[in-house]
Amino acid sequence: MRNNDATNVGVAERMEIAPLPGTTDDLLENLQGFLWRRLWIVLLPVILALLMGGIYQSRATPLYTSTSKIYVEQIGPPIFQGNVPGVVTRWPPSYLNTQAEVLRSTGILSAALQSPALADLPDSAKSANSVGALRRGLNVEMGKKDEIINVSFTSPFPEEAAAVVRAVVEAYVEAQNKHKTSLSAEAVRILGEERTKRETELNDKRQALTDFERKNEDLVFGTGRDTNVIARSLEHLRLLLTEADIATLDSQAFYDTCKRLMDRPSRLREYAVSQRNRGGDIPAAGQVAGLQAELKRLERERADYLLRLKPDTPAIVALGTEISQLKQQILDLDKEFAKTQLAVAEEELQAAQERQKALESLFEQHRQDAVTLSNQLGQYDLLQSDYERTRTFCNTLDDRIRVLGVDPQVGSLDVQIVEAAQTPTSPSRPRLPKTMGLALCLGLFFGMGLALNQEWKDKRLRSTEEISDLLELPILGVIPSMTSPNQTAVIRGQKVRVSPGSREAEAFRGLRTTLFHWAPKGKAWTILVTSAAAKEGKSTVVGNLAITMAHAGQRVVVVDANLRRPEQHILFNMDPKGKGLTSVVAGRMSLEEAIAPTKIGNLDILASGPAVSNPAEVIDSEDFAQVLKQLADEYDRVIVDSPAVLAVTDAQILASRCDATVLVIRAQASSRKLSLQAHHRLASVDARILGVVVNDVQFKGADYGYCSHYDYRRDADSSELVKE
Repeated sequence: MRNNDATNVGVAERMEIAPLPGTTDDLLENLQGFLWRRLWIVLLPVILALLMGGIYQSRATPLYTSTSKIYVEQIGPPIFQGNVPGVVTRWPPSYLNTQAEVLRSTGILSAALQSPALADLPDSAKSANSVGALRRGLNVEMGKKDEIINVSFTSPFPEEAAAVVRAVVEAYVEAQNKHKTSLSAEAVRILGEERTKRETELNDKRQALTDFERKNEDLVFGTGRDTNVIARSLEHLRLLLTEADIATLDSQAFYDTCKRLMDRPSRLREYAVSQRNRGGDIPAAGQVAGLQAELKRLERERADYLLRLKPDTPAIVALGTEISQLKQQILDLDKEFAKTQLAVAEEELQAAQERQKALESLFEQHRQDAVTLSNQLGQYDLLQSDYERTRTFCNTLDDRIRVLGVDPQVGSLDVQIVEAAQTPTSPSRPRLPKTMGLALCLGLFFGMGLALNQEWKDKRLRSTEEISDLLELPILGVIPSMTSPNQTAVIRGQKVRVSPGSREAEAFRGLRTTLFHWAPKGKAWTILVTSAAAKEGKSTVVGNLAITMAHAGQRVVVVDANLRRPEQHILFNMDPKGKGLTSVVAGRMSLEEAIAPTKIGNLDILASGPAVSNPAEVIDSEDFAQVLKQLADEYDRVIVDSPAVLAVTDAQILASRCDATVLVIRAQASSRKLSLQAHHRLASVDARILGVVVNDVQFKGADYGYCSHYDYRRDADSSELVKE
């Protein structure tokens, strides 16, 4: 047998497996399917919540809210103007919060309750009859982007809501006006005391400034750094000292160069000529030039004689002697010039160094004087700045005292009513859209929670993707549901023959095509069809699959190996009459006698035979193996029906003896746990599991990958496909 795990893996890799959900479209499709399955679980809490929201809306007492907007301006008392150093000219940012608390204070609310407007209300509207009740219904809010204060009051009576807001705002405005006069007098008194204190301070600072000038006589040269004589002299000396440093470096370089060129007098003469602008005179330069010209003349004359005479001729010898004397004379002049030039460079270097030292000494003396003067100037500037600051502040106090004495508008705040309170015409609470919206959200939340809980508890397999992912097996086929009342077990078992043009028959033909793709050509194949649990439709799949293979020209035999609850003789409407598999295994008849032909060409049935007490032992016997081998030799396809895998061990024994195994799973019925256990049990006996057949899928079962745009109808006398 070719039963091993490697074969299973190879088949699974070659089969076309639907991709696992992972894209946005897959997630949306899964969510849509989940909501459709649990639609009523979601809708019932929503309907109940909306109903309760409607009841609350109809029975709740309507509340009315009236609002007034006031603007509190920061205008007084205007004690300081401009940017006076050290003085805060704006009110703190928390002043609006302070005014909000003032509006809610007991004093303002008590004054509002004494308003005649509240006394004129009807008796039914006089609910705010105490400070506590008024404060509970009053709401004061500050604007987030402006300085507007919103004062509102909520009451079951619209007249009361408007009257209370007007009374509170009027009480607040009146309280602010009462404080204006007292604030003005208090401000003048405080400013006068401050003016006296600052006047004394100003006199003290003026005296300190005068005493400092008297003690530091150097300030007579000027108190400004740009006009001070010592500072200007120090800057001039700094420039001279810089020039002296540069001149010393230049003289040092000239001296070092002359000293280095002492052994090359001619080069020294050239260097001295290039540096003639230093002021040094070169008295021997003309004499040397004359001697060099005479030397060149004698050398040319000697060269001419050599063209005509021999070198030892007396005339040529005399010219050579004269040339040697001229060269020696030029050399003596160069040496004398080198000594003279080095002495000149040394004298120039000494003069530059002495001048540099003298300037350094003078600069240091002036620097000490400048440091002393700088300290004095710094202290003087501090004293003068402090004096000017105090004098400016005293002048500002004088100006504000004069203004406060004649300006009546010196209140701390100016309150303006931007929008007066109006009697509301519609209730503010409860609001129907808000109530129903909240009810809808709560209902959806609760309904989705219940639906998710039910979905989590539901362990059934719901889609081909889930089946393939869980079992790691390909989907071989998807069989539509055949649960209509007029479809008996016999009709379902022979659906392909009874209604060859139906969508169910087309699905079985697709399953046949898939199995033919993997069946070895020219060689028989024994195929076991089983399921995890009973009632999943494996016997129906066996019958229809056998019919489709027979229609394809294959010689097919159906072996009903379900010795406990056989069904194939019922599905094919046959009376076995004691013939069947158990009789063959027991040796009571031959295999040819036990096999019964059907009304379908190329299709035979080997029924289960008489009941036995030991079905597992019969299937596990060598005789049964010989029966399967003989059937494989005589037929192209041997399709074996068996009990459920988890019910008894028969299916595992059969799976180990068959060439291939097909696992049937019922849509919306098979559980994850049982299906996975069945797969593990089959794998434990090295069964070659080709894949899964999903049975009993609804016509619109898109979750199982089955959906059709065609309608197939069965005609009693025709097998043609009718397309609508």
